[in-house]
Amino acid sequence: MKKGMSVLQLISYALFLGIMLVWPTTSATGATLRADLTHVDSGRGFTSLELLRRLTARSTAQAARFGASAQAATAPVARGTTGNLEYDSEYLIHFGIGTPSPQPVALTLDTGSNLVWTQCACTNTTCFEQPFPVFDPSASGTIGAVSCSDPICTAQAGLPDNGCSAQDNQCVYAYTYADKSVTQGTIVQDTFTFSDVAVPSLRFGCGTNNSGIFTSEESGIAGFGRGPLSLPSQLNVSMFSYCFTTIVESARSPVFLGTPDNLGANAQSTPFMPSSSSHYYLSLQGITVGETLLPLDESVFALKNDGSGGTIIDSGTGITRFPQAVFQSLQDAFVSQLSLPVANASDTGGHLCFSTPQAADPKSVSVPKLIFHLEDADWDLPRESYVLDVENDGNGGALLCVVIISAGESDMTIIGNFQQQNTHIVYDLEANKMVFAPASCGKL
Repeated sequence: MKKGMSVLQLISYALFLGIMLVWPTTSATGATLRADLTHVDSGRGFTSLELLRRLTARSTAQAARFGASAQAATAPVARGTTGNLEYDSEYLIHFGIGTPSPQPVALTLDTGSNLVWTQCACTNTTCFEQPFPVFDPSASGTIGAVSCSDPICTAQAGLPDNGCSAQDNQCVYAYTYADKSVTQGTIVQDTFTFSDVAVPSLRFGCGTNNSGIFTSEESGIAGFGRGPLSLPSQLNVSMFSYCFTTIVESARSPVFLGTPDNLGANAQSTPFMPSSSSHYYLSLQGITVGETLLPLDESVFALKNDGSGGTIIDSGTGITRFPQAVFQSLQDAFVSQLSLPVANASDTGGHLCFSTPQAADPKSVSVPKLIFHLEDADWDLPRESYVLDVENDGNGGALLCVVIISAGESDMTIIGNFQQQNTHIVYDLEANKMVFAPASCGKL
């Protein structure tokens, strides 16, 4: 582990100042918890072009989990490196675990998985490197074991490869990733502290053996899926929400566990589709670019009887991915409506980018609208949620890039977090719907 206190550690410890309150978890209370999120690339000095390339590399790596085996598909995002591009996490939620002094964790917010876990009581040979000390169970006065007979310690609760330690009757777990990375450990319970609010007896994975190609700023994963082990399920909240600031900002993003403030008159809602998966499926019915409704059959977005296809919204995937036919139609529409030369894709990580006049500010260039037509709602994306302005392309020019990629041979559509920027997105678990509204996320 790295020695000394990093900026991330200082920020994490700062969250725990104040008087601790206790949050009851046995029933819904109507209260709302707030935590802060940071983007993994925030404040690290990357140019717009570097941000685009890193985001693309991560999105490509993360998509592997959706085409993996049933076990791997329930697990969080696989990570690693290719060249100089890290397959890092996306948005990290910061809080503390244990008492009397909460120990900081930074976990990837992942709506596609359920288990909450962090590195725990391990060494350089059994853990991946993280920028602050791993969680030390012996330093907490409230940590407790979870027995094998506990209902949470079952495959039905969402623990793949779960088992029992015969020596001490303790629930154990193992998660295997699509890239063969593994996290293993025990299921324990302890107090989580969100800013000035302490929540007792939450279950999480104490990962004592985490191997593979993890390399990031995070210490683990915070599952926000539909299963009983996810953080929203354990807090017994009827809804949760987040609002992502843009990746070019250094501002923090809020996440709310409970009922958020009034979303305003522009809020819309769309139902989640029935599924046995932990993922949140939406009914995407069409796409408009500018004034053109793309000539697509609605079935191209549908979830099929064999579990393939469909459209999910995912916090852990960076860039929206469409089946190849949809992607090509969308690209063609942008090319036909933007009177700018198309840049060499090899210089932009394969993205559709347009060269802008050297004297012009790319932010001043008018671009066609992009609208996702969902059941009962039209999501009119803000410009910064599908276009990235690259002021310096490395050759003295500027670029305007459409940040959407092809899913290749996959028929699944994934709405990634770049497209969710500056939109307050509410997961209404009780009503089984998504509510969303435009917002200045850094001001919430």
